[in-house]
Order: sequence, then structure tokens, then C-alpha cells
Amino acid sequence: MTRRALISVSDKRGVVDFAKALVELGYEIISSSGTAKVLRENNVPVIEVSEITGFPEIMGGRVKTLHPKIHGGLLAVRDNPEYMRQLEEQDIQPIDIVAINLYPFEETVKKGADLEEIIENIDIGGPAMVRASAKNHKFTTIIVDPDDYDFVIHELREKGETSLETRRKLALKAFRHTAFYDSVISAVLNEKFDINEKFPEELSIPIRKKYSLRYGENPHQEASLYISPVEYTGLSIAESEVLHGKEMSYNNFLDVEAAVNLVKEFNETACVIVKHNNPCGVAVRDNQLEAYKEALARDPKSAFGGIVAFNKPVNIETAKVLTEIFLEVIIAPDFNEDALTFLKEKKKNLRLVRIKNFEKKPVGLEYRRVSGGLLLQDRDLELYKEWNVVTTREPTQEEVEDLLFAWKVVKHVKSNSVVIAKNKATVGIGPGQTSRVDSLETAVKKAKEFGFSTEGTVLASEAFFPFRDSIDEAAKHGIKAIIQPGGSIRDPEVIEAADEHGIAMVFTGMRHFKH
Repeated sequence: MTRRALISVSDKRGVVDFAKALVELGYEIISSSGTAKVLRENNVPVIEVSEITGFPEIMGGRVKTLHPKIHGGLLAVRDNPEYMRQLEEQDIQPIDIVAINLYPFEETVKKGADLEEIIENIDIGGPAMVRASAKNHKFTTIIVDPDDYDFVIHELREKGETSLETRRKLALKAFRHTAFYDSVISAVLNEKFDINEKFPEELSIPIRKKYSLRYGENPHQEASLYISPVEYTGLSIAESEVLHGKEMSYNNFLDVEAAVNLVKEFNETACVIVKHNNPCGVAVRDNQLEAYKEALARDPKSAFGGIVAFNKPVNIETAKVLTEIFLEVIIAPDFNEDALTFLKEKKKNLRLVRIKNFEKKPVGLEYRRVSGGLLLQDRDLELYKEWNVVTTREPTQEEVEDLLFAWKVVKHVKSNSVVIAKNKATVGIGPGQTSRVDSLETAVKKAKEFGFSTEGTVLASEAFFPFRDSIDEAAKHGIKAIIQPGGSIRDPEVIEAADEHGIAMVFTGMRHFKH
């Protein structure tokens, strides 16, 4: 019996050479109209699907391969005598190799097509044939990726057939491919139909591997970077462009995400320095170089080997100073040409990263993995619900500006967190302590370590104060205004403490826990 291969691809890459090699190996080629036309133009003998089924393509090609003469050939269990008797009875010939890739749904969406065209590019027959072939992988070889053509041909030439191990690998890849394809359709139509069901009962999340990383958080952990094909309209750390330097590491990506999310809080020229996912220095200034110098001065010890983020293109003046200490990554919406040239010449391994869609907000939900499940939540993109002065003393205009600055920063510091600030720059940051008063003590210690006075500063706390002890401690260090969400049963006690010390206090009505 002549061996048969069915080829029906939207991505024509490598298909002609693949088909020619199969013909040389003695295979008959079955193909649908579009692929058949390309193969004939390249002198490859082809039998069209309609010749096999005895039924023409109809409805503009919507119905062509959904036929027993095709699916019987794909699903036949060759060592089942009854199945083979039925094939012979119905004049159906088994299909040994199937090469299919699906309608370009994703590409159609990305080019901005209207809903009608998007829906027309939902493949029906293709996934059915892929799944049928993958199910029957004991006898049928399914190929969904043109990059696998050469490997399959090599094995056919070497052994006369593909091995069961190869067919299993290709079948698994095929099932992943159709699952991914359907998950993209689901995600896109959820938006296009304007249903936007945020937390459906069943959820598939499409992600595609971009590349392997050297390792994860530690050298003994393997890691890879995956990207979302449906979140291309918003800020994208995963699709950032490394203009220079070493490959990005797993930890680099986490730190870049933290730095970019914080620096984007500011419209004014800002600089953020991050170490291990926490900011160690933040400043806003009229001049980019000054913003960097002020942020660096807040904790130069932690900044060593850190991540620096700007919300404006990096200029040559700033670039010259950035080379004075060891940094892992510099992130910006862009780099001026002279600054980029200078940094490339001076620092061989320094990663210079341009962020895609820097000006936009991140889209979609946040995902956090826990054993056996996945946590989903909205992104924390809001700042405050209210601005309610709850003390006798009102903050001055300068204090208001610093309170707002500190509130933007503390939102991005691991809980429990406290930020002390003055003149739109951090003075001390206390991240990740198990009690709020410990966070305050850490922030004060950092300020003193690098020669900054806390007198006349403001303080931000990402969650409410459960006791007045932090307020009493803040007063000892000259802190004059505090911003916090409020909401504790001891709010009256905390407000009373602030009034006793002449501290202005603002409630925002919005907590910003960060774990």
C-alpha cells in the first residue's frame, strides 16, 4: 500500500522542500487547495483533498477536510482487524504523515483586523486533523512546526519510518499547539465580544516560550521566559529589548518589573534604584542627572550591583556618571544615541534595556503560582481612594507634595513597609519587616547611615498602624507628616498620638500590601 502524507499549512515555510523529500521517499501527497497550489507551482505532484473525498470545498473553504475519507485515514488503528476491514470496505486509505499549521488567528488580530475577519481565521478542520493524528500517534506522525520537517525527513531516510518516541513527542507538541491556539481565541474573543469575564469558571492562559534563561533565582534552578501573545497592547517587560550587555537573568526580569512599575508612577523626571525587588533610592528632579545622583545618595551601598530605571530617555550627561559604579541593568523608554554609544564602549556587560510600550499601563491580571493552583488578581494600578486629613494640623503644600511622592514609593515596597521622604526624594526605606515599627526603625537607620536627617520629613506606610507606637517613634525623629490608608480599630488612638506630637496625618482609604 502506498504511503500517504497530508499537508495543509498556512505557514508555507519549508513546505516545498519537505514535500519533495517525501515524494522521493515514495509518499503520495494529499493537500488542500492553497497548499496544493504552492506545491504544484514547484513541480510537486499533489492529490487534492476534494479528489479523495469526492466532495468539493464549500462555503469558501470552511468545509473541506471534515470528511470520513480524511478522518478515517487519520484515526485508523492499524493493528485492529475490524478497523482495517472498515477502511477497505469504505475505500479509505490510511494517512501516515500529517503536516498542518493553523489559520493565522494571532497574526490577524495583531494586524488590527475587524471582528468578522478575526472570526473567519478561526481554524476548524485544522485542529480536528491535528488532534485526530495526535490521538493516533501510534501509527500517524503529526507535524505542526516547520522546524521539525528536517528532523522527520532525516529519521525517515535513516530508519524508513519515524520512531514511536518521535511520534509521541510530536503528538504532545501537537496537543499543546491546539490548546494554545484555542486559549488565544478564548482570550481575544473575551475582549472582542466585550464580555470581559475576569474570573471565568475555566481558564486557559496562552503563553509562548521566548527563550531559556541561564538559571532561575539560583544556579541549581532551571528557568525560561515565556511571553503572552494576547497582551501586546500594554507595557511589556517580557518583550523588552536588550540593546547591550549580557543576557537578562531570571532575577533581572523580576527587578526590572519592580523598577519600571515604580518609575512609571511619576510624570516628572524620576530615577529609581532597585535591589532584590525593593527600591533603595528614589528621587524626582527637574534634571535627569540630579535625579540619579539624589537616588544614588540615599543608599549607595545597596545600589552597588543594582537596577536603575528612568522614565525619560537616558542622556549623555547621565550616562557618564552611570559608569562610575557597578550596575546590573539600566532601564529606560529609550537611550539617546550618544549616551548609548558611550555606555556600550565603557561597560561591556552592563545590560541596557529599552522597554516596549513604556508609556502604557500593563494589561491583564497578575498571576502568582501556589502549589496545586494559581492566584489571580487585578493589578494594583490605583493610588488612593480619598485624601482625608484626619488631624488638627493640615500638611503644608510642600508636605503634601512629599506625602504624595512617598505614597507612590511605598506602594512598591515589600510589606510591611515604611518610606521616609523629603524634597521628593527618599530619605530612608524600611521594607519587608514583620512589624511596622521595625520597618520604621529600619528606614531611620538607613537615613542616618548615609548622613540624612529625618527632621522635617514625611512618612508613608502602605497599611494602617495597628498601634500608636510607630507614631510616637516617628515624632522622636522629627517626622512632621504621615500618610497611611487608615482603617484600624485603633485609628482614634493613632490620630490622637499624631495630634499630641503636632504631626499632620492623611488617610487614603486604600491599602497597598505587596507580598
